[in-house]
Amino acid sequence: MSPFPTDGATSLQYRHALLAGDFSAVEGIGAYLERLKAIDGQLSALTEVFEEQALAVAVECDRRLAGPEAARPLEGIPFTAKSNIATFEGITDASSAILAGYRAPEDATAVARLRRAGAILVGKTRCDEFAMGSSCETSIHGPTVNPWDHQRVPGGSSGGAAALAGAHGWGFHLGSDTGGSIRQPAALCGATGHKPTYGRVSRWGLIAFGSSLDQIGPLCRDARDAAAVLAQMEGVDPLDSTSHDPPSTAGMKTRVIGVPKECFPEALSPTVEARVREAIDSLEGMGLEIREVSLPHTAVANACYYVIATAEASSNLARYDGIHIGRRKESDHLQSIYEESRAKGFGAEVRRRILLGTFVLSAGYQDAYYRRALAVRDRIREDFDRAFEEVDALAYPVTPDTAFRVGEHITDPLALYACDILTVSVNLAGVPGVSVPCGLDPQGLPVGLQLVGPRGGDRELLALARQFQEGTEHHQQVRWKGSGDA
Repeated sequence: MSPFPTDGATSLQYRHALLAGDFSAVEGIGAYLERLKAIDGQLSALTEVFEEQALAVAVECDRRLAGPEAARPLEGIPFTAKSNIATFEGITDASSAILAGYRAPEDATAVARLRRAGAILVGKTRCDEFAMGSSCETSIHGPTVNPWDHQRVPGGSSGGAAALAGAHGWGFHLGSDTGGSIRQPAALCGATGHKPTYGRVSRWGLIAFGSSLDQIGPLCRDARDAAAVLAQMEGVDPLDSTSHDPPSTAGMKTRVIGVPKECFPEALSPTVEARVREAIDSLEGMGLEIREVSLPHTAVANACYYVIATAEASSNLARYDGIHIGRRKESDHLQSIYEESRAKGFGAEVRRRILLGTFVLSAGYQDAYYRRALAVRDRIREDFDRAFEEVDALAYPVTPDTAFRVGEHITDPLALYACDILTVSVNLAGVPGVSVPCGLDPQGLPVGLQLVGPRGGDRELLALARQFQEGTEHHQQVRWKGSGDA
């Protein structure tokens, strides 16, 4: 019998086995790297693997464990980082041609804190270019596929991280969430994905898409792993003025779950609704009170999001011009350098969002679109605040449907944007959200349950997710061709 955990094992189970002496850190990381490369050969989820560096850190880990020092919270656990999160090793290109070959001078704060906690970086994962997308098909490294069906997308933009988390346990994977980019792919790949309260995790070292929306968070096997990772990343960072320490929520407990009626729209797949309703019934069976609530502005959240997010993207990506930042296309004229560098450096979806964002910020249209969207955002925040006066958490679907086929929506941006209708409100309001597996559709594709809490209520939200997972087995399933059924 192998001393290593099974495919569906969690990061904390792996750590427990390591500390129990079932295997050394070098053996564990070596086995993980082999499995990672085998899985990636089918999923195309990685941009790089840091084999030599990871094994060197594992040697130091074994040396530490052999000595008198206490084991660190994430000792020896392997992890990956999305390609828009800065790491000292490898390339941080946000899966974009304009940043091809870029090497960050230092780690993002979240990565640095995880390393200090004992976690071992083993690679970088693919994403939609500049984290703009819902299918992980726009990366310059090529598309990633879903571990449950290789003809389908893993979701996006953190598709590479979600595909690995849905295919295999042991490690965890850092993603970023601007409008659902952790939760949506987690749901489509059968993983657990946590988007923290805005500001709880430093954005220093995260390549910006929408600065008032972006958050780094983990994709992993279960909520216990997510809570353990969050505990090491969270807290104020002097390099990020929007970061803050978590509030004291000692003694708070989730007792009442709200079900927003607007979050079960007509476009929702009957199968997705059935699985989510069954999950809510399971929560009720665990002793929680279920109460219907209202989030009245849900129907306009997607339009609001795509005005604000594209406006911020237009501003953030203005620096990539081939002169200040980004790969340059040489020309005899300065204007041509700007035009050619941006035209050749950015993909179609990124250019589309830059154009839309520039339009809504332009003179004569800013009041009609951008400022009106900011006012709607205030109403969305108020909707959540009112709901959390009545209930402790919310439960509703993550996505309108299960994973769609590769290439099915890539030429239809409105269809891709519709994938976000149930996730963007969480980013606009700055509240935490977590996606947990809650069953399969008739084709054997994962369905996700979305749990949402009040600002700062991440620990209680993850405790609720853990409670659900302790009473169900959906999160224990992993699948990739070659592994057999979970």
